[in-house]
Amino acid sequence: MKIVVGYKESKLSKAILDTVKQHAKAFDATVYLIFSLEGGSGEKIEEIDKAKSELSYAESVLKEAGIKVEAELLIRGLSPGEDIVDFAKDKEADEIIVGVKMKSKVGKFLLGSTAQYVILNADCPVVTIKS
Repeated sequence: MKIVVGYKESKLSKAILDTVKQHAKAFDATVYLIFSLEGGSGEKIEEIDKAKSELSYAESVLKEAGIKVEAELLIRGLSPGEDIVDFAKDKEADEIIVGVKMKSKVGKFLLGSTAQYVILNADCPVVTIKS
């Protein structure tokens, strides 16, 4: 089994990693841990370094649990939702795991929702972890 995990440093991080560990062990899965930055001229070196650090931390947590994991920082000019869905298609993933923040309706309208995009566009089941 192949599980793609959209990872981002947040309060949800621990819950996401706990769920990923459970699913990966239950299904003897390979985990593809991705951190997506949109890219372009707006990305600062500090943001990229922080993303790499967070990704490295999450990767080490999963490896210590004996899980097969590959971690990638994606800076391809796509939104995080597009990156997650496209990456999952490329890897022929069996499942995607993403975190969901509780936002007001206005907040979702103005800012969009990565999880909503993934749920509506993924070719495989999507597991959401709520904060």
